Amino acid sequence: MRTKPHALLVMNRSSFEAHFDQSRLRRLTELVSLDDPCWTDELDTPEAHSRLAHAEVLITSWGAPALTRARLAAAPRLKAVLHCAGSVRGLVNQEVWSRGIRVTSAADANAVPVAEYTLAAIIFAGKKAPFLAADERQAYGGWGSVTGYGDLSNFERTVGLVGFSRIGRRVAELLRVLRGTTVLVADPYADPEEVARAGARLVDLDDLLPQVHVLSVHAPELAETRHLVGPAQLRRLPDFATVINTARGSLIDSEALAAECASGRLFAILDVTDPEPLPEDSPLRQVAHVMITPHIAGSLGTEIGRLTDHVLDELERWASRRPLLAEITEENWAIGLSA
Repeated sequence: MRTKPHALLVMNRSSFEAHFDQSRLRRLTELVSLDDPCWTDELDTPEAHSRLAHAEVLITSWGAPALTRARLAAAPRLKAVLHCAGSVRGLVNQEVWSRGIRVTSAADANAVPVAEYTLAAIIFAGKKAPFLAADERQAYGGWGSVTGYGDLSNFERTVGLVGFSRIGRRVAELLRVLRGTTVLVADPYADPEEVARAGARLVDLDDLLPQVHVLSVHAPELAETRHLVGPAQLRRLPDFATVINTARGSLIDSEALAAECASGRLFAILDVTDPEPLPEDSPLRQVAHVMITPHIAGSLGTEIGRLTDHVLDELERWASRRPLLAEITEENWAIGLSA
């Protein structure tokens, strides 16, 4: 009988408690050997180094410190890092791949609630529901009295997706529920055939902007994507269009968006902001045409169990030397496709 690999869980206490109920912890112990306690949120003490010395796999999540060269040097037997959350950009670096360590992420599983939130936001945007609910002058007057909000409809609308990430792809597929919707995608890395299979059409960003009633952002956060949607792009959107951001706040120029929304021309539903949280004097906090939620689109509550199950499945595949389904390579990490 083959010896079980030794694992160490690297995450903060709240993450450990959210990920591992008794049934999932029991499944984990069937797959790997664990210390007691089985988790840690720091890797720099002598005790942590002694645990790293015989760890073959790290199971990481929120609260895990970055795997720096010094920390990796303390883990000479490390073969795999399985991440129980989404992006690994702040966790791993080129040193990980130079050592031949394999990396996986639960980003596919985390994409599910984000895409669901985005679909709900798109549907609410079509009816301008959040903004009408906040407008005491019109909220209680009946639909016939509503003015200044454009066409309150989710039929024969055009939705633009900036970025055909794993979330953008799911959103495109979910939008099939809205009959008559045209979905356009702007992404320089996307394959037109893959976009078409998801029910959308690939176009340039400049061509997309004037056509859409809703613009939803799903690009990775990179130096070159900062303010990808800036003043010039916002000006190209039609009157009464709604901007949705469930990706990263830095992708949109906050001041330019606030100005367009304050003018009454555009609307926005933002689950992420730049900075996050917004300071009290941010213009975005003063505009009635903006709805902000506290970064809740990703996995929370029982949804976190989906991430754990995903990683436990990957762990089982890794331990039995089967192909991994969510492996992150150095190449797709470098261009932000691991987010």
